[in-house]
Amino acid sequence: MLTVEGIYVNGTIQLLKSVETVNKTKVLITFLENTDVELKTLGIDESAASELRAKFATFEDWNDPEMDVYNDYDNARAAVN
Repeated sequence: MLTVEGIYVNGTIQLLKSVETVNKTKVLITFLENTDVELKTLGIDESAASELRAKFATFEDWNDPEMDVYNDYDNARAAVN
């Protein structure tokens, strides 16, 4: 089984990456709820959004696979003690 992210636009699904598979195969399409946040409705303009992005940039390290060790840190630490 393979999962590929895509976007539905005007009756067509656009895959976000190319897929090498057989010519004809079954697929399942799941429409996800829109989780986009309209910042203007929260009183955040482009300048404030840019400032927030800069502040949160340091958290990008959490997406690094080496940080997975911290996913269950409290339980791992308790098991050692």
